Amino acid sequence: MATYNKFNSFVEALAEKQHNLQSDTLKVALTNTLPTAANTQLSNLGSPITTGFNNTLTVTSSGQTGGVYKLVVADLPMKATEAIGPFRYVVVYNATSADDLLICWFDYGQSISLGIDDTLIFKVDNPNKILIEIS
Repeated sequence: MATYNKFNSFVEALAEKQHNLQSDTLKVALTNTLPTAANTQLSNLGSPITTGFNNTLTVTSSGQTGGVYKLVVADLPMKATEAIGPFRYVVVYNATSADDLLICWFDYGQSISLGIDDTLIFKVDNPNKILIEIS
């Protein structure tokens, strides 16, 4: 089970209107380099893997109830069209923003490699598939 981690800059970027999570294009990148909470944009992660698989997340719902905002995304089957890896971390970023601003990352606990036609299904760990909960 992958462990969720938030990039600290994400909170400020939300407050300063740099994200529209309901309509911006959210994608995932793969890396074997440990992200840190201080990273702000995709280029901070060296050369993450962003090609060779489907990396676009589909937002299924976005909204707040009782002052708690929830962004829910569909499972993402990442079928490799080429050999990919190794990678340990799946990073979620905003591809609509000019600098590919970082949102969060998931640690799989060990490095993974995919061969051609292998599929890794990216699922958010909690039962409601909530990517981000802000209260």
